[in-house]
Amino acid sequence: MLETLRNAFKIKDIRNRIFYTLAMLVIIRIGSQLPLPGVNGEVISNWFANQGTDALNFFDAITGGSFEQMSVFALNITPYITSSIIMQLLTIAIPKLEEMQKDGEDGRKKIAEITRYVTIVLALIQSIAMAIGFGRQGLLVKFDALHIIMMVTGLTAGSAVLMWIGERITEKGVGNGISIVLVINIISRIPEDLMTLYTQFIANAPNVGNAIIAAIVILAIILVTVVFVIILQDGQRKIPVQYSKKIQGRKQVGGQSSHIPLKVNTAGVIPIIFAQSIMQFPVIIAAILGKGNGTGIGSKILHGLSQSYWCNPEQPIYSIGLLVYIILVIAFAYFYTSITFNPLEIANNMKRQGGFIPGIRPGKPTSDYLTKILNYIVFIGAVGLTIVAVIPIFFNGVFKANVSFGGTSIIIIVGVVIETLKQIESQMLVRYYKGFLND
Repeated sequence: MLETLRNAFKIKDIRNRIFYTLAMLVIIRIGSQLPLPGVNGEVISNWFANQGTDALNFFDAITGGSFEQMSVFALNITPYITSSIIMQLLTIAIPKLEEMQKDGEDGRKKIAEITRYVTIVLALIQSIAMAIGFGRQGLLVKFDALHIIMMVTGLTAGSAVLMWIGERITEKGVGNGISIVLVINIISRIPEDLMTLYTQFIANAPNVGNAIIAAIVILAIILVTVVFVIILQDGQRKIPVQYSKKIQGRKQVGGQSSHIPLKVNTAGVIPIIFAQSIMQFPVIIAAILGKGNGTGIGSKILHGLSQSYWCNPEQPIYSIGLLVYIILVIAFAYFYTSITFNPLEIANNMKRQGGFIPGIRPGKPTSDYLTKILNYIVFIGAVGLTIVAVIPIFFNGVFKANVSFGGTSIIIIVGVVIETLKQIESQMLVRYYKGFLND
């Protein structure tokens, strides 16, 4: 990784792209500190501290602390992420969008434009809900039309600006703009989370020996989790493909061997995001509306949906929510893979190009074989995702290690870093070939 970055800085164009990306990230962090008009930031912070729900903690983590401070970037790029997922699902459900996606660069540009509009609509809806919910709880400076309009305008504009910055990083920076914005938000919370762990388990340890053991255990857990995620992200099953020889004129062409790479973690972090969104959406709504703090059946259901109550030895009944969460992660892993990877289409393309899997007949047998292998791989990937996601939940429930930096954050960071480095390497390779041809 360090060698890649060192070589990248030797190339002027890539060096400028890296500096441009860093400048955009500085702007993002500055914007995350700008207070939102019409909102009392101190009151919001106190309200947030009294909630203690994991749903709000995770939302604050992916917004880089902007939500807790209620800055102009409080919504951050969450509307864009939601919009992208919705468009990806609609592409499968609506034939016109599917045709548009297959229509080359022009089609993808149209889908990107629609995604932007959907992002603005979602940001508008979320900001209105937050303004009204906070206003009813007395968290605004004044609960009237003017202050609601200021808050809604500021939140929607902030989300739109971050979407624009993400696209500029993709175009003029190192690529993966939206993902990089998300990662810098998560990374910005790591020092605070590490300080929380230090204060809770090391500084307040009974003696030096216990403090050293606690530090070793914390570092070991983080290191093992990161290594496991790297293995999970890079793991793949290569399906060999052989192409038959063809006669063109007096020459034989073709006959080369290739492979189909099937990633173990085909769906990435999407299954966890889907599962968390479904289970934590009612919790977030109840918190914004000031509900769910009682002792009734409704509050108990909300506690079961909240990760902060899982793996608690004193209240094991709420861990039923963890079982539901695991089932949802596995189910969404299969669902998302099924809509993004079509074995029948791949088998038909291979058949048209004269390719086949050794020992498997072309056509439907090839499709059935790919489906069978894919089902095994997806299950392994889903189990790996579940392990990474459950580790912080377990330590939170048993040892009360309440930090926003968890398994989901590590998966996002590792995945984006690996993908960004690959893009930098590909840009370096392109410029190497250009220079070779010019010489």
